[in-house]
Amino acid sequence: MEEVFIMDHPLIQHKISRLRDETTGTNEFRKLVEEIGMLMGYEALRDLKMEKITLKTPIEECEAPVIAGKKLAIVPILRAGLGMVSGMLALVPSAKVGHIGLYRDHETHEPHEYYCKLPDPIEERVIVVLDPMLATGGSAEAAINFVKRHGGKKIKFMCIIAAPEGVKRLQKAHPDVQIYCGCVDRELNEDAYICPGLGDAGDRIFGTK
Repeated sequence: MEEVFIMDHPLIQHKISRLRDETTGTNEFRKLVEEIGMLMGYEALRDLKMEKITLKTPIEECEAPVIAGKKLAIVPILRAGLGMVSGMLALVPSAKVGHIGLYRDHETHEPHEYYCKLPDPIEERVIVVLDPMLATGGSAEAAINFVKRHGGKKIKFMCIIAAPEGVKRLQKAHPDVQIYCGCVDRELNEDAYICPGLGDAGDRIFGTK
């Protein structure tokens, strides 16, 4: 079973605290999510495969390392996952971007798909599935199912805040997937919101209610 990586860097933790604050407005919230996505991505991608190429500097010819293979696919879970995409693209501008659209049933809290479009071919790429919140784990589990169904093999899941219940469910459903979290919170409440959490990430990113 893959590990759960908690991103305890002071910059990430400070920015998460700003996200939690109910007085943080839409514009600042959106920028913070983007910045956290970039900081977390820096750590989550440290095991990308490298290869050597030959190039010429202004001084001489040399061998230099570059990212190997078909590189990266970024797959946000709509809609809140979109907030983390620009931070990841700042790190790897050549990454392909797919999208998975899921909505949560308010009665059962289970996810339903309404859209799935992934880069093709995807099997050679490292795939990072993005969602700011890992609550019940249902959306993350379903999204990774779709990625695997399309041929994805090397998959990471990245979230800003997780509930212990969601982490446990995702580990059980996809033990081969690395999970990267900014913080694991206390619990889910009866409405399946993370406590203390930060509210609805999608609403706060896009300024909706």
